[in-house]
Amino acid sequence: MNTADARLPKKPSFLGKVLLQLFLVIVAIVQIYPLIWLAFFSLKDNSEIFSGDVAGFPKKLLWSNYAKALSDGNVMNYFANSVWVTAASIILVLILSSMAAYAITRMNWKLSNLTMTLILLGMMVPIHAALLPLFMVLKNLHLLNTYWALIIPYVAFGIPMAVFILGSFFKGVPREMEESAVIDGCGIYRTFFHIILPLIRPAIATVAIFTFLSCWNELMFAVTFINDAHYQTLTVGMMSMVGTYITQWGIIGAGLMITTVPTVVIYLLLNKQVQQSMIAGAVKG
Repeated sequence: MNTADARLPKKPSFLGKVLLQLFLVIVAIVQIYPLIWLAFFSLKDNSEIFSGDVAGFPKKLLWSNYAKALSDGNVMNYFANSVWVTAASIILVLILSSMAAYAITRMNWKLSNLTMTLILLGMMVPIHAALLPLFMVLKNLHLLNTYWALIIPYVAFGIPMAVFILGSFFKGVPREMEESAVIDGCGIYRTFFHIILPLIRPAIATVAIFTFLSCWNELMFAVTFINDAHYQTLTVGMMSMVGTYITQWGIIGAGLMITTVPTVVIYLLLNKQVQQSMIAGAVKG
């Protein structure tokens, strides 16, 4: 037997492939089942829910649960607030973190390493430790019960992770790209926005998803800094519906389904970019 052939990895057998596919299918079902269960739950009434068939397919599809959640439960207002706060936070995080990461990793100045260290220290600060100081600061600035009471903390806590991710990608961009742009007459801002940023789109998508998840599902800041129902987000709205519709669990399930759908849609739209980002990070590591 040739020694070179002996070193080649053996191809998995047909049985091995079947077992692997079966295992992956089981894992997928386990991961997706809670979402399917929630969809079924949101289309039932209390009598069917408490009859013992909680996980089964609804006998009658009660789409009216969604209409009641949107109208009586004020979910539409909560949804709009969450969209506005999350979108503003994502945009600010991407702009500030991309510029900061570019300046730290691509420009030569004495305090670049110290600045990166100080920014990354923000990843070690738990939100519970900052809850009271942030409350006092926002109160003194008269920002409580406003959108900025959520946007500012979300951006502050999102920047360290974003700088960490984007900085690692900026380091992998060849400097010849910037040199060629300068020779062609591009300024620093044109080079950054038109040449460098398009090269790290997978990293930008990854930061956008992480920021979206942290802002969309956040409850601690939202319930502490916002008392006015006009500015409350979906997480606080769902919590208040438990008291308002204590016996109408189908309506609460419909509200939870409305809360979950944007997360699934965002992932489906950006999952390829995130996979490319993870692969690129693994190769660089």
